[in-house]
Amino acid sequence: MPIALASVSDKRGIEEFCRGLIARGWSIVSTGGTRRTLRAAGLEVRGVSDLTGQPEMLEGRVKTLHPTVHAGILARREVPDDLDQLTAHGIAPIDLVVANLYPFRETVAREGVPLMEALEQIDIGGPTLLRAAAKNHPSVWPICDPADYERVLAALDSDERTAAKKLRRELASTVYRHTASYDATITAYLSQTESDGGPRRIPGHEALAALVRVQPLRYGENPDQDAAFFRDGSGPPRGIPALAQLHGKELSFNNILDVDGALTAIAPFVGGNQAACAILKHSTPCGLAVGCSAEEAYRKALACDPVSAFGSVIALTDPVTEATAEALSGNFVECILAPDYSDDALLVLRQKRNLRILKPGADTRLEAGGHLWDGVEIRGVRGGVLVQAAPRPARDVDREARVPTARAPADAEWDDLAFAWSAIQSVKSNAILLARDGASIGIGAGQMSRVDSVELSIRKAGAQGLEVAGAVLASDAFFPFRDGIDAAAAAGVTAIVQPGGSRRDDEVVEAANEHDIAMVFTGRRLFRH
Repeated sequence: MPIALASVSDKRGIEEFCRGLIARGWSIVSTGGTRRTLRAAGLEVRGVSDLTGQPEMLEGRVKTLHPTVHAGILARREVPDDLDQLTAHGIAPIDLVVANLYPFRETVAREGVPLMEALEQIDIGGPTLLRAAAKNHPSVWPICDPADYERVLAALDSDERTAAKKLRRELASTVYRHTASYDATITAYLSQTESDGGPRRIPGHEALAALVRVQPLRYGENPDQDAAFFRDGSGPPRGIPALAQLHGKELSFNNILDVDGALTAIAPFVGGNQAACAILKHSTPCGLAVGCSAEEAYRKALACDPVSAFGSVIALTDPVTEATAEALSGNFVECILAPDYSDDALLVLRQKRNLRILKPGADTRLEAGGHLWDGVEIRGVRGGVLVQAAPRPARDVDREARVPTARAPADAEWDDLAFAWSAIQSVKSNAILLARDGASIGIGAGQMSRVDSVELSIRKAGAQGLEVAGAVLASDAFFPFRDGIDAAAAAGVTAIVQPGGSRRDDEVVEAANEHDIAMVFTGRRLFRH
């Protein structure tokens, strides 16, 4: 009589599967919780202790880690000496292993789980059983996914040995993928380090293996590209997977990229004393602003480039009121992200059937330093991937910042420089942003030269009738030449914030002094490619 060993944490379908095995002449051996479940269903099941002669120990930490179990699984049926050794030691072959693992990923997905609780959910015996069965899959059925139970029973009924061998190999591959992902999740969890904003991931190979699929996507950037959405499984959902969708169509590949840009855009303003709004198109802002209310911030952001705002993603740091929703509904918007929505606001917004309405999930808050901003960024390239830590929000400008020019910024300029520097972080490089009174008035993004971005931002402002004279300018990286300063001065820019660090910094500062422009060096680059 063939023997099947069952030890599952996820008990979906296990009763029916084992009932099917017994009906086909199999004997079932099982461990603590699984054994109780099967016996409660009226099935005849032996305990693993009946095989090993040893009790389960250490509150179940040691159950199946025994030579009787693993010799029974690993013995090669085509090697006579292996079978002779089993006979000599009174060990019966085990021909099927069905196991799945303690819910480590589900445990650490909860916020604030203590380390010791997480450690107790690291399975030892289960992976060992599965890996042993998968190694010997030419003879042993290795099963870890309840979705495969019916396929295995059907294969046991078939006389097609080649098909059964092929299925066992497929199941073995599933096992190793499952255990590799499980171990990678543990590795990633233990690789977290504490920082001012809470646990932060160390970018490494585990960041890839710990990914779990959130959902398939209809397509990628274009309809002829297949795509799926994955999340970091090493802890609570971060970033976009931590958002709840209240209404609208499923997020597309491009929507998700835009929402990621929106989170980057509003991160520096969360927790501030004013509401902030970012309007994004193709994952880069076409308008950012702060105001006394979400509605005011939206109207100021929209004024920067209302044409580009068509089909945009909008992110707000403050809850959406009915007045804000009415203002938003006047434009075609793909997605809205905010910390909350009033009931009246939702009534207004839900009139647009396809509008995707997003907010932080039940265990997530839109707060400074929260894990919406944490995590690892993974980008695919031809033949590989790039991995980096997520950028910290840009809040680097205050009156203590370095001023290399003869003139320091005036008070109003300091306020706008601080806003502009926070806003420039989400703009694609080469990035230039003009600002006045807590709002962007012109944005130059994605140009091949920095002076082109300066000139584009000035043209964009002029196209909306917005006055550049008296505005401030932010640059995500240093000015390699003075031409960008000269262009800004010609338009009437009075203050500039930039990282500094160019070999021609002296020339750039000299140009600013010639034009009586105040300049601030942050010492930090904000490239976003």
